[in-house]
Amino acid sequence: MAVRAINAVPFVRGCAALPPCTTVRCMSWHDYLHFQSYSCIPACCRLHLRLMSIGMPGLLGMRKRCRVRASYRLELKSSEEFLDNKLGKQALRKGLLLEFKKDAERVLLAVVQKPDGKKNWMVSDQNGFMTSIKPQQVTFIVPGIEDFDHTEISQFVQKAQENLDPALLEFAWIELLENNKSTTVEELAEMVYGTSEPLDSYSAHLLLSRDDIYFTTLETSGSYSIYGPRPASQVEELRRRKTIKENTEKELEEFINLLKSARDMPRNAKPPRSAWTFEDRIRIKIETIQAFAIENCWKEDEKRTVGMILNAMGLARTPSAAASLLIDIGYFPVHVNLDLLKLHTDHSKEILAAADVVLSDVGDIDEVDRIDLTHMKVYAIDVDEADELDDALSASRLQDGRIKVWIHIADPTRLVQPGSVLDRDARKRGTSVFLPTVTYPMFPEKLAMNFMSLKQGELCKAVTVSVVLHPDGSISEYMVENSTIKPTYMLTYESATELILLNLEEEPELRLLSEAATLRFQWRQSQGAVDTSTIDTRIKVTNPDDPEPLIKLYVENQAEPAMRLVSEMMILCGEVIATLGSLNKIPLPYRGQPQSNIDSSAFLHLPEGPVRSFAIVKTLRAAEMDFRKPIRHGVLGLCGYVQFTSPIRRYMDLVAHYQVKAFLRGDALPFSAGEIEGIASMVNMTTRLVKRVTSSSLRYWAIEYLRRQPEGKKISALVLRFIKDRVAAVLLMEVGLQASTWVSVGVKVGDEVKVMVEDARPRDDIITVKEVIA
Repeated sequence: MAVRAINAVPFVRGCAALPPCTTVRCMSWHDYLHFQSYSCIPACCRLHLRLMSIGMPGLLGMRKRCRVRASYRLELKSSEEFLDNKLGKQALRKGLLLEFKKDAERVLLAVVQKPDGKKNWMVSDQNGFMTSIKPQQVTFIVPGIEDFDHTEISQFVQKAQENLDPALLEFAWIELLENNKSTTVEELAEMVYGTSEPLDSYSAHLLLSRDDIYFTTLETSGSYSIYGPRPASQVEELRRRKTIKENTEKELEEFINLLKSARDMPRNAKPPRSAWTFEDRIRIKIETIQAFAIENCWKEDEKRTVGMILNAMGLARTPSAAASLLIDIGYFPVHVNLDLLKLHTDHSKEILAAADVVLSDVGDIDEVDRIDLTHMKVYAIDVDEADELDDALSASRLQDGRIKVWIHIADPTRLVQPGSVLDRDARKRGTSVFLPTVTYPMFPEKLAMNFMSLKQGELCKAVTVSVVLHPDGSISEYMVENSTIKPTYMLTYESATELILLNLEEEPELRLLSEAATLRFQWRQSQGAVDTSTIDTRIKVTNPDDPEPLIKLYVENQAEPAMRLVSEMMILCGEVIATLGSLNKIPLPYRGQPQSNIDSSAFLHLPEGPVRSFAIVKTLRAAEMDFRKPIRHGVLGLCGYVQFTSPIRRYMDLVAHYQVKAFLRGDALPFSAGEIEGIASMVNMTTRLVKRVTSSSLRYWAIEYLRRQPEGKKISALVLRFIKDRVAAVLLMEVGLQASTWVSVGVKVGDEVKVMVEDARPRDDIITVKEVIA
């Protein structure tokens, strides 16, 4: 029998009988102490005696002693003749039991049956299959077997598996390291099992082939190898790495079990998001999966970890599968916006503290130069849920009959200076983010939605652009001044349109603004402007984290009076600022768009409205920017244009304010043309991402809205164009969303047809509709 110690308790298991030293191996520890010549005991017996004697404490002591010998280097004393002698026993022939490499991951035992051609051999493997193998596939030939019965392979393998004990390998390593010796499979079998019989030799081979700690292969020829004990320092390091790996694998297994448990829970019973971030070891893995889901995972080891997790969960190794997993466990809400996770959204404590500092000492560097316009009737027109109000309008008719309009723009630069903490953070964000589910302002909320915004009935600081129009709508005179205003009305687009259409005598200023907008629109068209007004969709989602949140959807026509009014006044303001900049050589973010090569008259045959607008937009060339002088904006029909009316929500508008305000004060301009160009390059990258997020979010919720509609509900669709044959691009009028569908013969561009939704999957961005033929 052989004895080994587990936690200092002797553990006995049977093994093959030993030759002459059997009596020695069975003597008591007391008798062993009085044995006259320990050196005369064979190595196999000495090893087993030590196993019986030292237990786990002794093993730890031996490990420590080996560490002291960390500088040890093994000197291999073998020869080609020695190897050749061994290889001489390895010629393949019928009846041999061998191990061969089936594929990259599997090795099998087999019995050689007969030659197969000049070099290959037919073998019967442990699974009962006949296979042709090449000599290069052989990894080990079990010594001492001449005519093995292939039906007994399974039993042989089972017995070998029962024989394996890595602790024996460690003791052998200590013995060989202390004696500066290498070993073969047969020699190791003698050491650990007391015999080199076929079963024990194969067991020793398995121990060595699976070992990655104690032994290294010194020489190999064919299927035969010589092994040497690794230095103690190297073993210690490999042990440490193995422990780390095992702990990591254990942690990963526990984490996967947590995921499976949460996935299988009812939605209302799933753990809250905070439960996944309480412990660092869990939080790190969850955040890695999240990074993979939003395609922001760059480290290869993290990608591998996520891949293992997804594979264990039975999912594909894709970002969408990772997102689905986080939804299934309750970490993400059902309607999570993945693109939004890529953005810089919440303000840090440092930024919020900076806002508090600003508000604690609100000064006004332009106070002396501000004109008092609080006597004027001022209209602020925006969507009903607007939180950042940064523009308002006034108008009057001069004695000579001309119309004068005032465009009042919020003045955030009285609170924020270029290069300040708040300014740098706003530049990083580039723009406010307006989504159906949430708003993320460019500035902290207490600034953006309170002290910077224009408020009804309150004294507000502004930059006012006043313009006198010629009867044809062109600019006659203009003035840019710092002002104080007191907004009179806060109107939604719907209510403003209603007041305009009612043409009330009590609101002559609103009628003048509408008249001025009409003059401006006509004048711009005479200058080559292109009307691209179409259907605009606005969605408001309440309780977006609920599986079935409330969706309010508004579809607005950009050509309606109030929307046209505001749009024209904002364009007019941009033209004035570009003119001011041009005359005074002020570096500004001038915007332009080259004229299309296709004359707009080519589209006159199309129905006016969305059909014509969509056709024209497809021909437009890319927008351009200049930072030294104005450039033509062909779509707007202007010689120059600068966005100036949204300094609270667009950073490049804020830059224009910095420049213009410094000019009005007579101060040095804060930015050169080159500096503005660099700022624009960075900001435009962010704003492009925000536009993509906004567009995808609107589309997601529009599709979700359609998904909830009753089955078979008919929806009006406007045919925009034909894609191929009778497949048409249509505009779903109820949601302002484009789709494609087959339409019947006789339907033409501009016609309205009825369709119904066949498939709507917002997460996959799929919407399928079918024409309903009466």
